[in-house]
Amino acid sequence: MHTRRTTRRFRTAACLLAAAALLVSGCSSGSTSSTASSAAEEKGAAPTALPRSTPAALMSYYEQKPSWRDCGVPGFQCATVKAPLDYDAPSAGDVRLALARKKATGPGKRLGSLLVNPGGPGGSAVGYLQAYAGIGYPAEVRARYDMVAVDPRGVARSEPVECLDGPGMDAYTRTDVTPDDARETDALVAAYRKFAEGCGADAPKLLRHVSTVEAARDMDIVRAVLGDKKLNYVGASYGTFLGATYAGLFPSRTGRLVLDGAMDPSLSARQLNLEQTAGFETAFTAFAKDCGRRDDCPLGGRGTGPEQAGKNLKAFFADLDARPIPTGDADGRRLTESLATIGVIAAMYDEGAWQRLREALTAAKQNDGAGLLALADSYYERDADGGYANLMFANAAVNCLDLPAAFDSPDEVRAALPDFEEASPVFGESFAWMALNCAYWPVRATGEPQRIEAKGAAPIVVVGTTRDPATPYRWAEALAGQLSSARLLTHEGDGHTAYGRGSDCIDSTINAYLLRGTPPADGKRCS
Repeated sequence: MHTRRTTRRFRTAACLLAAAALLVSGCSSGSTSSTASSAAEEKGAAPTALPRSTPAALMSYYEQKPSWRDCGVPGFQCATVKAPLDYDAPSAGDVRLALARKKATGPGKRLGSLLVNPGGPGGSAVGYLQAYAGIGYPAEVRARYDMVAVDPRGVARSEPVECLDGPGMDAYTRTDVTPDDARETDALVAAYRKFAEGCGADAPKLLRHVSTVEAARDMDIVRAVLGDKKLNYVGASYGTFLGATYAGLFPSRTGRLVLDGAMDPSLSARQLNLEQTAGFETAFTAFAKDCGRRDDCPLGGRGTGPEQAGKNLKAFFADLDARPIPTGDADGRRLTESLATIGVIAAMYDEGAWQRLREALTAAKQNDGAGLLALADSYYERDADGGYANLMFANAAVNCLDLPAAFDSPDEVRAALPDFEEASPVFGESFAWMALNCAYWPVRATGEPQRIEAKGAAPIVVVGTTRDPATPYRWAEALAGQLSSARLLTHEGDGHTAYGRGSDCIDSTINAYLLRGTPPADGKRCS
């Protein structure tokens, strides 16, 4: 739910639940597979820890010796390891997982490997490592740890799921997600169906085995082949769900875990979407307050309050719904309501993007949609040649396997609209309709909402930001309340996630934990 640091950092591919236009949390309902059953015996139950001993059928995976090679990126090495496609039937085939590492630089005693994951689901951990974590994490952390990343199955370099070509995605991202009548509703449903059919045609077997539980089990194989007795890990956004799932399955192998921008695994897809909708309203209110202090605020000028700014933005979206505006795009794309909405959403992840958003909105009022289109393209990871990264495809594939559907039909969405619009007068209608996509997914969901307690795990640091749009602060409180060994660390501020975003208090606290194993006092707060 998705995803991200948009300007000052390599984007963390934030959680992308309701926020990912047309690609949201909530998947087709269905029976739970045996793989998922091994993690949760019943809805709401804690995951059952797997046996400490490695099953004989998996030993060949755990005993792999990766062959490291040059990545083409100075200072980094890459390798490939295998994992079983289906953990319940290891002989049914393999999945190839892409790894990258940057070895500890010293000085100081090496502390092992530190895996990183930027979130998504669908964010490339390898790309994140090479573009940011391997060079931008604190020098003292990089000195003591081998910085390591593995792209989860179905993501980026690890047998990526593909669903639509560039022109197809262009059409998909322009689809109206606030349908006004039956014709527009049918067009939205048709877009969801076409997207889902494309994913199913591309990876009919893999699509059944890209769940978070399976990705967490893959991480244990990676831990073993790296030679580490315990997993040390920093996960952001969706990466917190992945890390918490690992802790639930392998509590005795859990080392120093930092879960930054935490998700609440006990919530249903509909509740996740609804609470994230409220999170974006909180972030927009902060943006609008800042905007209203400026003479050139494009949402009403100096003195405009957040409520009126929201109404002005909604009116702007409505105008685009009727009359898309030019962008100067080489492919002739115009700025539609759906693309503009995503452009605004993209800027909510990082307060450092607020100036860019103000400039883009100002230009759009003058009939130039290029700025908002660029923000939307950045969010969707569309390149200058019109191609799309795998992020949005993998995002849907994982979300639609992890939880039963948020909605099963347009009628259910319409019935829920009042709740979503109460949560966010600005984004509620769009987010509600975006949550319909997994109703048409070709694979039945295998997961269920569940509490994760990870009894017996070492101390785990859960980090929450009070005005985080994508992973609301309440989720960090909830996850910390579930994990038996959690220490909640609070960042009082804006934006998505906290580590490495300018708070010396947050950074020094997490560094002390990673380097010395000293967790913060539960409830510590930083600004």
